[in-house]
Amino acid sequence: MLRFTLRQTLATLLAITPALAASPAEQRGKAYALSHCARCHAIDRLKNSPLKIAPPFRTLHLRYPIETLGEALAEGIYTGHAEMPAFELTPDQIHDLLSYLKTLE
Repeated sequence: MLRFTLRQTLATLLAITPALAASPAEQRGKAYALSHCARCHAIDRLKNSPLKIAPPFRTLHLRYPIETLGEALAEGIYTGHAEMPAFELTPDQIHDLLSYLKTLE
């Protein structure tokens, strides 16, 4: 039977964690999505969107190339239903959100 000490287990976890860690931009993008979008959209890989008509973020790349969403985010996204607020993002916010969306592809 293979047994690991706590020290060996922690060393292994620390060795693989940087490869699994999100970049700062991805972390900021996820935080933005959580605070501004998660009320309606599923922002992860598993959950359903709280608002049925709001597409889960994990499916956006099936509708649009993620890189092409930058212009819409800069100009403001306006939709035909009242639940979606109008908003515009700064260039840094766009970069961060797109970085996060790419992790869901």
